[in-house]
Amino acid sequence: MDKSTWATNHTGQLDFILMGLFSQSKHPAFLCVVIFVIFLMALSGNSILILLIYSDAHLHTPMYYFISQLSLMDMIYICVTVPKMLMDQVMGKNKISAPECGMQMFFYVTLGGSEYFLLAAMAYDRYVAICHPLHYSTLMSHKMWLFLVSGCWFLESVDGFMLTLITMTFPFCRSREIHHFFCEVPAVMKLSCSDTSLYETLMYLCCVLMLLIPMTVISSSYSFILLTIHRMNSAEGRKKALTTCSSHMTVVILFYGAAIYTYMLPISYHSPEKDMAVSAFYTILTPVLNPLIYSLRNKDVIRALKKMLNLEYFREPRNKTFLY
Repeated sequence: MDKSTWATNHTGQLDFILMGLFSQSKHPAFLCVVIFVIFLMALSGNSILILLIYSDAHLHTPMYYFISQLSLMDMIYICVTVPKMLMDQVMGKNKISAPECGMQMFFYVTLGGSEYFLLAAMAYDRYVAICHPLHYSTLMSHKMWLFLVSGCWFLESVDGFMLTLITMTFPFCRSREIHHFFCEVPAVMKLSCSDTSLYETLMYLCCVLMLLIPMTVISSSYSFILLTIHRMNSAEGRKKALTTCSSHMTVVILFYGAAIYTYMLPISYHSPEKDMAVSAFYTILTPVLNPLIYSLRNKDVIRALKKMLNLEYFREPRNKTFLY
């Protein structure tokens, strides 16, 4: 390889080629329409949920504040990958420049990691509300809300910046074809012509740590919650507690299941097709499922929606549905 080629590869001026989901489909036009509909559903569902939470005073609690942040992350999350993918399919292009690839990678890592920690913060919030209801207002003050959410964004923005910077400085002198529909770190690293084994090991350990810390918080919180629910004398109290926690646990299982496959399983379990399918699930489908999970089974959200739509004849008697 001559000096000009080496310099070009190191400065990252060449475009990458995203093979994408459509290259694997027998009906790309139909798949494009389906993904576009899902994208619109995700934007509308999360936007409505955020609007309801910020417009209804009864939803101005830590739990709903965390849910609104989760919806905001999901909206940005899906906007990072899907519009580019759909536009490329419509325009007949599949290239992405190195700066665009880096930006996509940074936002993806930052938002994905932030959701890990936000789900842990939500689990802690449920733990305090159910296990220590008398001290809830003190332990989950407004300053604590802001501290937890700010910490989620800050920690993962630093992690995203470091991973993106290191990944994009490796020389890419192999094929520029990324067998993925966006610039995910593992998929991009496969194109490097240098030895990345040490970096991949460190990245693996970092990702495991980033998953284990929130998973430990979540599992500990729900262990204490289940123990407290078991000790409750009131059947109605147990039902309310389980209803409050079940939505969050559903999201945790969906999100962490996909993350464990992507970042914790050995490389022998991976293939480009499987990786794209799993990434499509938690990048495209999860942002649609989250607002449905948190709204359809939540009486307070449904009541706020009816109030916003001025459906007075559907109004139900006011009662508290949460333990705090």
